[in-house]
Amino acid sequence: MNSPMNEQSNPETPDGVVLTPEQARSRRARNIAIGVTVALLAVLFYAITVVRLGGAVANRAL
Repeated sequence: MNSPMNEQSNPETPDGVVLTPEQARSRRARNIAIGVTVALLAVLFYAITVVRLGGAVANRAL
């Protein structure tokens, strides 16, 4: 049997998807935007938590 799983891949052809430089720039920009958005959400959640708990939460007895 000669199934596609057993065939050797041609070393001259690249594996997977090859992006054009424009696609790579677009992907990088999108990844940076997602990273900034996640970071801003984390800061927002932290700020909301501090405001809701109040500033005196750090002065509690351990």
